[in-house]
Amino acid sequence: MGEAKAGEKQPVKRRRGAARGRILDAAARRFYADGVAATGIDTITAEAGVAKMSLYNNFDSKADLVRAYLEARHEEWLGLYRHRLAGAQGPAGAVLAVFDAYADHADFAYEHGFRGCGLLNAAAELPTGHEGRAVVRRHKEQVESLLTTHLQELLPGQEERARAMAEHLAFLLEGAIVRAGLEGDGTRMRSARDLAASLVEAL
Repeated sequence: MGEAKAGEKQPVKRRRGAARGRILDAAARRFYADGVAATGIDTITAEAGVAKMSLYNNFDSKADLVRAYLEARHEEWLGLYRHRLAGAQGPAGAVLAVFDAYADHADFAYEHGFRGCGLLNAAAELPTGHEGRAVVRRHKEQVESLLTTHLQELLPGQEERARAMAEHLAFLLEGAIVRAGLEGDGTRMRSARDLAASLVEAL
């Protein structure tokens, strides 16, 4: 099908897709800056410039929107990681690509400055059993799995040692991002990256 001509109405599906994107972008800004519980539907729709009905045409509930926001943030991080991985040198560089991706996230221009991992911040507000907490858990498990894979390439035949070091590095990463969030910048992330490089070099 060709492009719609000037003055013609856009297909409903396309309009909904654009609205969904604006809603997710607005939710991402407000959830990260102000918190999930403190951000109401009216705030999101006002910032997105859409009617409340448009939100409910795209998301079943606020809980569904929160889940979609967390999934989008996971995909955003994966994009940063893949970009870093493409330029990494060998398995040691691939391990550090995980740290670099987190540092890149910390360097984004956030409205009220860097406040730590948006996934963990949201999970801390969500009740047990909320789908969003499962999204966050899967993200953290995937990050540790990526570290394990790269370390197994670095330590062939030493699977248990690779898994133990991956857990060690995952703890280092999480501790650094919490401190970075408290301090409002990515300095701790870069320090963690340097520590990780030293640990990997000593293997």
